[in-house]
Parts: sequence; structure tokens; C-alpha cells
Amino acid sequence: MFAGQSGIFNPIMNTQELDPNTPVIIGVGQIKQQLADNYEQAKEQVELMEAAVRSAAADCQVDSDAVLSSIDRIGVVGGLWAYKDPGRQVADAVGSPQAKSVLTHFGGNMPQALVASYCSAVQAGECDLAIALGGETVYSRRKIKAAGGEAPCTQPDDMPDAERFGSDLSMSSEHERNLGLDRPPVVYAMFESAIRAEAGRPVDEHLEIISELWEGFNRVAVDNPMAWVRKPMTAEEIRTPVPTNRMINWPYTKSMVANPQVDQAAAVIVCSVAKATELGVPKSQWVYPHAATQAHGTMLFSERDHYHGSAAIRIAGKKAVEMAGVGIDDIAHFDLYSCFPSVVQITVNELGIPADRQLTSTGGLPFFGGPLNNYVMHGIASLVELLRENPGDLGMVHANGGYTTKQAFGIYGTAAPTAPFEVVDVQEEVDATPRRDVDMAPDGEGTIESYVLPWDGDGPSHAIITAIMADGRRAIAQITDPVTTEAMLSEEFVGRKATLTPDGKANVPT
Repeated sequence: MFAGQSGIFNPIMNTQELDPNTPVIIGVGQIKQQLADNYEQAKEQVELMEAAVRSAAADCQVDSDAVLSSIDRIGVVGGLWAYKDPGRQVADAVGSPQAKSVLTHFGGNMPQALVASYCSAVQAGECDLAIALGGETVYSRRKIKAAGGEAPCTQPDDMPDAERFGSDLSMSSEHERNLGLDRPPVVYAMFESAIRAEAGRPVDEHLEIISELWEGFNRVAVDNPMAWVRKPMTAEEIRTPVPTNRMINWPYTKSMVANPQVDQAAAVIVCSVAKATELGVPKSQWVYPHAATQAHGTMLFSERDHYHGSAAIRIAGKKAVEMAGVGIDDIAHFDLYSCFPSVVQITVNELGIPADRQLTSTGGLPFFGGPLNNYVMHGIASLVELLRENPGDLGMVHANGGYTTKQAFGIYGTAAPTAPFEVVDVQEEVDATPRRDVDMAPDGEGTIESYVLPWDGDGPSHAIITAIMADGRRAIAQITDPVTTEAMLSEEFVGRKATLTPDGKANVPT
């Protein structure tokens, strides 16, 4: 048995004998606003968030007003809007003016981190009921702007700024940005080439493998009414560039990258077992958090030890499984962060996830939709629904921010956990892993480690490479020779020698 915050926790007891502060998810809500026209009638972001909260309250299968009036804490995942304190606006709108509100910093890891923090607060007896939520309306706002209008962002004139949750981590250095490593589709494609080379696969074979992986994600989206793109796509259609599926950065087509052009919102309600019992929430709706972990890799992409894996994913993911008292084979359901194929492959490889597992509960960011930082709130909501349909199973959520930088994991299940809930930060262990120094003015020969081909119309405009120099430092450079860049589309250049110069240029001897 385990000593809890306010009693004794026995994993073989029924839920009535649990520590009353044990956290449990009792309601989830998802909203999709996919208007064919009349975009001026679209709800703005805070209205979509409110709708998601009301949907989550209804999902508890009790009096919604009783749930909404019980909110102690409400947190909103930061997004592309100008609201100062959207949580305060939503709380006031649903009848909980007493709720303490927070707004997270940016990062795809934030939904899981926020939910985990609220679970910790419940376990510690600091609050009875909390709601984590977020929402975006990038799609309708773009349509309104294209028609010459201005999308609203309604809030009181005297609204103070919200208390902030989390930390704002730098995405890149000036040196990286100056050489073209300034956007996720570029950096994640760099990871892709390193994964392919580490696996020893030919270029064409690897492209087939990742498009087949994405075909599996697409199948889930097709069956998910909350998904944005529900058109069935074969692996060949996913990897083949056409006008409606243009090449973004080789080897990624539009269908392989996160789709932020969506109007979506999601909310998750966490409360104590005592509060769930008081409200009368049916136990068929209860899903318990079993464990949560977090960590981040090096802040700068260029300082990672290597690009085919992630120490932060490996250490944080394995710790979460260990805390849940199971092995990775015992996890039946997953929602792995899927902004690009590379991060899914890294997670699967680092954690040893069985090949027969479905890796998404939503359909993934390219097909389900990628509402910026809030995607994982949908992942948690979808996983909760899946676990309710499969009582006794366990599920894992993976949340990722930056350039495979900021990581958060959660393990969930319908059975009571075997220990009081806690969030473990494994940063000290991650910080002890190797990292590389950067040569910012390379002059000599290096071995190509990874590369990407930024696209310009019908072909690559240039190549960006990273290379390991003779002294072990990493260097970044660009190749502009069209003969070389054309060859890089079909031949493997990782492992070849390149000559780098201090001005950030490189060439590969023929």
C-alpha cells in the first residue's frame, strides 16, 4: 500500500475506498467549426473554447450547471490570438467567477503539462475541479481576412493579463536561422534524413515506409467525425506531389505536415474522486491519470548529440511507463505527437512501441488537424473516449513542443492507479546525456549527418546540411549546386564528405 495525501491508497480497493483526492477525468469535449461559407458567422476563439467547456460538462452525464459552477481552476493553452485572459472570460461565461485562471506559454507540450499540473493540484487537495482547454480559428479567420473583413477578438477593455503557466523556451539561435533552420518543416525534415540513414534504408524505400505510416493515421481520421481532413488517402497519394498536395520541403508533401488551417477547440475536466462522487458522475465516465513526466532536450537544435533519436523522449517516456507499473507492451492505445513523420518514428524507436499498435487516437496533426499548441488536448480527449470503450486498457499521450525539444507524457486508464498521482521532471537525467559543440565558422572537411531540400516551385532551391567536423563539432551549411541538389533527391548523401567554408557554404566533391 501507498501513503496518500489524505489516507491510505490500496490498488486492490474499489473506487469508494480510494484516497478521496485521487484525480480523475470525468468529462471531455471537442468542437469542430468547419463552415462551407458564411464565415462572418463563425464563432471566435473564446466562443469555441466556451462551447468545448460546455460539451465537456455535458459529457459528465450529470447536471452540467453543477459541474460548471464547481470550477476551481481553469487554464487555457496559449494560441494565435490577442486575448489577455481567455480562461477568465470562459469561466465568467459558464458561471464560475471564482475560478482561478492561467494562460500557458507556447508549446505543443502544454496541454499535457497543464492537465498533469491540475491532476497534481487535485491530488494535493489544492482544488476539487479544474478544466484545461484551448482553441483556434485559423481557418475561418483566414477566410474572413481574404474577403476583406477582420475577425473579432472580443474581450473587456479592462481585462488584466492572465497569470502565466510554464516557461517560454527559445526555438533557435540566430546562427541557425541565418542558415535557413528557421521553421519546423525544415528542421523535422533534417531529422528524417538522419533516421533514414541510421536505419540503412534507400531513399525511395524510406519514403514508402513513412507514407505507409501516414496512411494508417489517415484511416483513423477518416473514421473520426472531429477530424478536419476525412478524405481517404493511399500511401502513394500522400507521398506524391500534385497541385493539391504540393511539396513543402523534401521529402515532406503537404499531407505529411501538421495542418494549422482549422477551427477546433477541446477541453478536459479533472476533479477528485470525492467531487466526482458528490456530483454523481457515473463511474463509466471516469478515466484516471496514472503517471506523467516531462523534460526538454537541448534548447538549440544544433547542440543535439544526434538527430535520429531523442534522449528527452526516451527518458521521459520510459519513466512514465515505469511509474505506471507496467511495460510498454501493456499500453494498448497511443496518441503520439505527429506534426511530422520523424517525431513519430523517434518516439516509437526510443520507447520500443510494438509494431502492431495504432499510434493515434485522432488521426494525427496533418489529417485530424493541428490547432497549434492545443492539439494534444484533443489527443487526451480522444484517448479518454477510447479508454471508456475499452475498460481496463491503458493509454499513452505524447506531447511535443519546439524541434523535438519540449516533451510531456501521460499514462491514463479506467482502472484505479497503483500509486498516488505525481508528475516527475526527469530533466537532470536528460541534462547528463551528451551534447555537441557547434562550429559556427567551419573551414574544412566534414561528414554529412543530415540534410533537407527546401522546395521552390518544381524542385529544390538549395540544400541545408549538418556535418560533423574532424574535431567532433557540428557545422551547418548550404549547398547551392543544382547538380548536387538534384542528386540528393534519390541518392543517400548522409555519410558523404563535404567541404565547408566559413561563409556557410558547402560542396560535395564529385
